[in-house]
Amino acid sequence: MLDTPEAVFEALRENHERPHGLQRTVVAEELAEAAEVFEKPDVLVTALLELMTSYEFTGEHRKAPVVFARLLKLWDTAPESFSEWEAHQVFWRFKWVTTSLIQVPDVPLATIRGWVDRMRERYEAGGHGMQPVAAMSHHVAAHTGVGAADAYDLWITRPRTDLSDCEACETRNMARHLMADGDDSAALDAWGPVLDGSQSCSEEPQSSQARALLPLLRTGRTDEARSHHLTGYRRVRGNTGMQQEVGLHLEFCALSRNEGRGLEILAENRGLFEATGAPLARLGFLTGVEVLLARIVAQGHGDVTVAGPPGRNWTAAGLLGQVRAEAEPLAAAFDARNGTSAVGDRRKARLAQEPLLAEPLPLGLRTAVVRPATAPGATGTPASGTGPASPSASPSVSPSGVAIPEDFVELVQEARRLSGAGQPSEHRLWERIAERMADGSAPDPHDHRLGPRELLEAELADHRADGHGNAERRTEFAAEQDRAAGLFARAGMPWHALAARANALAWGAEWQDGETAGREETAAGIDALLAEAERLAAEAPFTGEAPGAGETAVSAHSGNDVGRTRVLHRLMVLNAAAYSAYREVLEQLPEPSEAAVARFDAFSGRLRTESERLSAPHQTANARQYVADLAARRGDLALAEAELRAALADVAAAGRPWRGSRPRCLLAQFLLARQEPDEAVELLHQAIGDAVRHDDAGFPLAPSYALLGHAASHQGDVGGAVRHLSEAAARYDQDGDREEAMDVRLQLADVLARAGQQADAVAVLESVLSDEAADGLDERMLAQARLTLARGLRELGEPLPAAEEFLRLADTVAGWEDDRAVHTLVAAEAAVTLALADRWDAAASAYDRAVAAHAEAGNPPMLAHMMREFARLTMLAREEEGVDAALEHLARADALLAAEPQDTEDFALWYEQGSVHYRRGRVLAEAQRFPEALEAVEAAIAAHERGGEEGEVPRAEAVRIAALIEGNGLERRAAAVTRLAAAAARCRAGGLPEAADILDALRKEFQER
Repeated sequence: MLDTPEAVFEALRENHERPHGLQRTVVAEELAEAAEVFEKPDVLVTALLELMTSYEFTGEHRKAPVVFARLLKLWDTAPESFSEWEAHQVFWRFKWVTTSLIQVPDVPLATIRGWVDRMRERYEAGGHGMQPVAAMSHHVAAHTGVGAADAYDLWITRPRTDLSDCEACETRNMARHLMADGDDSAALDAWGPVLDGSQSCSEEPQSSQARALLPLLRTGRTDEARSHHLTGYRRVRGNTGMQQEVGLHLEFCALSRNEGRGLEILAENRGLFEATGAPLARLGFLTGVEVLLARIVAQGHGDVTVAGPPGRNWTAAGLLGQVRAEAEPLAAAFDARNGTSAVGDRRKARLAQEPLLAEPLPLGLRTAVVRPATAPGATGTPASGTGPASPSASPSVSPSGVAIPEDFVELVQEARRLSGAGQPSEHRLWERIAERMADGSAPDPHDHRLGPRELLEAELADHRADGHGNAERRTEFAAEQDRAAGLFARAGMPWHALAARANALAWGAEWQDGETAGREETAAGIDALLAEAERLAAEAPFTGEAPGAGETAVSAHSGNDVGRTRVLHRLMVLNAAAYSAYREVLEQLPEPSEAAVARFDAFSGRLRTESERLSAPHQTANARQYVADLAARRGDLALAEAELRAALADVAAAGRPWRGSRPRCLLAQFLLARQEPDEAVELLHQAIGDAVRHDDAGFPLAPSYALLGHAASHQGDVGGAVRHLSEAAARYDQDGDREEAMDVRLQLADVLARAGQQADAVAVLESVLSDEAADGLDERMLAQARLTLARGLRELGEPLPAAEEFLRLADTVAGWEDDRAVHTLVAAEAAVTLALADRWDAAASAYDRAVAAHAEAGNPPMLAHMMREFARLTMLAREEEGVDAALEHLARADALLAAEPQDTEDFALWYEQGSVHYRRGRVLAEAQRFPEALEAVEAAIAAHERGGEEGEVPRAEAVRIAALIEGNGLERRAAAVTRLAAAAARCRAGGLPEAADILDALRKEFQER
């Protein structure tokens, strides 16, 4: 009833809480119409502002200016009807009108410019600054391509006012201007505060995330591009107010060679083909669709079925022709309006783009991809001509920003400098050196400036060993380290040789379970190397012997003199000894021998003492990490935490931040075990950030992202959890670890489902459960995935596919002898879902199957729920003739629960019984059998009373239904009012204000009749 201003205001408040979309817009239109009849225009002002908001955020730009014209007329004739906030909005929304007019090609350019002039006049009269007006002038100039640079300068040099766009939106527009000038790097720098979350608003960061995708790809920042696609797309999907952004995500999928993902996005946004209220944004969407479809057709897949405008089936080629037929004249209409070719040129530039990567960029989700032919190269690396050059030419910058010299001698010297500093980014340069030696582009790999011939070969063997070590290929690691040791020795570098031999023993030794001989042999070898190190130190003190040619060549560019280099390599031998002892204790857990523990304590203590004495805190940190890990595994978390925090202090003192990533991850695990996710998240962010920033190829990014996702979910940060788990899945795909990738996707789906993001959860689970993906996966994991998928499909309003999943799962779990109650649960859920799909015969069969399963392995709550749902759905489907059937289902539920012990602890018997009584009351009330209905609901109230504090909410709902039956069905309104007043007071006393408000609202309704 909207016959009073108060009622309209209340309805406006309720509508404002709805998400933007068709329902909210339709209601806003109805409320604006209802508000026109009142004498005072204040309610109309509020209604028009709400309507304009709905149009703005659903892309109805054709309609928004008309609403604002009405508002402006009210402002001129009845300014006293505007609150302070509403008066501010009048001036604020001048900007909305400008952008709306730009969106519609039917509006002459002179009208748009005239509107900006009118805005300037109003601002001047109101005493407002001109920066927002200059911003609108820049919007017009950027759109038409005329005078954009001058308009940008006039805007950006003016001070912000309280009517300026929010900082996030202004940042976006600054970055877009820089990108239009062709400076991707500057644009991304400007975008930083939005992309990192420092600035945000209702449109950001999702709008900027979409626009930054291609600049990120073009500059080689593929990890960030992946992350912003995964997180940004979720915020724009299906949003008619963000058609342009959806189009940009489609374009990104095409140019990152993820055509299959693009087709899925197209299917999820099919409704956008019917959104015509913002023609310019529509053009952006259609152009993104065209980029995607053109790629698919060019790869020979023009007959692939795709999602297009509703009403017919589409192939890629057919939809491509349809989209072009609309987009070309639409772009021409804008250019004709503007008197320039700017809009058409921008569209042509988008369509002319080629893929930016050589192979598909992993996105963290399995998709049924369209597989085009791809250029050779590593996954996620830029394609020829669009980024770093191919291996036959020397790239100028590594992904971490480290310069890669063109000159081969300089390249080797720079690699040695990074190695001397311990920087993990050295591996990029050693890879480049190996490539150039392999393809013959190194002019003279044995140039005298590089030292002895054996030196470079030794360094490359050492680099290859690191790669094997990161992949845990111990045998190959040891072989390369032994090769390096021999080469270092021939190059006159005994300490380097000794360190390589120690590494080969400590990290390369292969031990079988229970084998002692191998461990003893390794220990003896380590002891011999330590003795040799002592002899070498005594015979050739670190600074006393003239360096060999190899040491001279390395020290010339490493940043360390010869003496310091020898010191560091001696500590490397000690570190190898400590690690070997650590491994021995680790292999013997949970009950290591006293000898193994004593050996570890001795070597770790010696490493710590010597590294402290010789000012090498990064090695002190290594000793602490070994101690911390073993302490944690033996249950001494306090010691483990103390050692890790001390290790991080050592890392900071060493000036080697990249070495803090691993201890931070381990410390984060301890904090999560103590339910302290906030610091864990901070530590993991820093660990990952340092590893990526310093290009640490050996750092385990995939499990670190998975742990960060787990920590974010403990924080309640669903968006963060989704983002990081998606990233982890993509990383595992890159690493070829299929099983771990699947496990992370199951975690991701669980987070999404628990957060109510069922559409995303369903997409993940469908990818996991595809035949190829599911092959070899643990049956129990698959069953949980299928259960979550089925529930998600049901919540999305797809009961038939959900029922199919439930039935498939029921066949699987029927054979589980150790968990028979699961069969009861799945059969019951299948029955309810089939009923929702209006497949009553199949539902009845599933119902009987659930009852039979319950007889073997009881699941009373699930079976009672099934029977209650059948009662409800039977009434909906069969109306009057469904009453008896519904009551029969409820009688069966009564009998089922009556057979259960009253003192059961397996489930809340009071709740189940009360819910059956409640449903019976609803059924009888719908059949207009009001006395019986009231009796049933009274029984529900009594049952919930037994639940104590936990029963208060369902009790309040039962009271509400009882009052409705009493007041409406039996026409005993006074009794209903008394009942509601008492129940509301009880709810307020029990800390349930929302329930009390609902009861009070019904009481007032009865009193006002």
